[in-house]
Amino acid sequence: MERKRLKDLTIKHNFMFGAVMCDENNCKGLLEMILQIPIARIEISKEKSVLYHPFYKGVRLDVYAKDEKNTHYDIEMQALKKTAMEKRCRYYHSQMDMELLRSGEEYDLLPNSYVIFICDFDPFGEKKYCYTFENRCCENQNLLLNDGQKSIFLSTKGENDDEVSKSLINFLHFVSADIGECEKDFQDEFVENLQKSVKHIKESREMEERFMLFQEVLKEERAEGRAEGRAEGRAEGRAEGRAEGRAEGRAEGLVDALLILLSAKGVVPEECKEKIQNEKDIEVLNCWINLAAQAETVEMFLKKI
Repeated sequence: MERKRLKDLTIKHNFMFGAVMCDENNCKGLLEMILQIPIARIEISKEKSVLYHPFYKGVRLDVYAKDEKNTHYDIEMQALKKTAMEKRCRYYHSQMDMELLRSGEEYDLLPNSYVIFICDFDPFGEKKYCYTFENRCCENQNLLLNDGQKSIFLSTKGENDDEVSKSLINFLHFVSADIGECEKDFQDEFVENLQKSVKHIKESREMEERFMLFQEVLKEERAEGRAEGRAEGRAEGRAEGRAEGRAEGRAEGLVDALLILLSAKGVVPEECKEKIQNEKDIEVLNCWINLAAQAETVEMFLKKI
């Protein structure tokens, strides 16, 4: 599969979307536009972002944030339609609740939460730009459960222009734009700010390095998933060998990713390459990758290991 280039991405690519929304002003503007409410302050949980922990196993490509009222938001870009999106939404809410409520605490301490999917397709076929869901009584639609959870699905394929804000429509048209259209004037200040952020990210050497790592991880996890699929159904006695093989393959992927990252920062000495290639401990390799991401040069990396 051909590698993508950072300069060819639009905001609908989950890496670019995550990078743009790590800017708290962008995320705040997005939420205010979607919810049509003022928000004083937004705090991004960067430790949950794929941009900051690219090797966390099973990482979700989303943006996690909270506002000054402790309302929590999980936002995800969906360029392609996937199965069971409604169940994924339910799972995301449950994961947020598990993280937010410590053992022994009262349930009324659970903050309100939103799961928001931005879809470059119509998830429900009703030609709406926005679908909002909350729990109501089936026997009396005016009776809300008031559990504090809301789920929102935005669609770039909506046609109900008179029911949503012009700003939301402009944003969704920007999301659906291809690389040749995404830089045009959408006559919208918020979209213009997003365009400036995208341009800045594409000009950043650090983000270029992060994107190379991002692609390396996806390649590794796809290969691991295919290997696991082929191995599935084999005799139980070979389980240990499969586990060892997966660990070895994962270590090799981390080694490749680390060398790619270091090569972008300068010439990697042969003795350094040999040391990295001989390392099999995944935790050590992950630690080195974090050090390499923080180092400005290969020499600075070598001083830290």
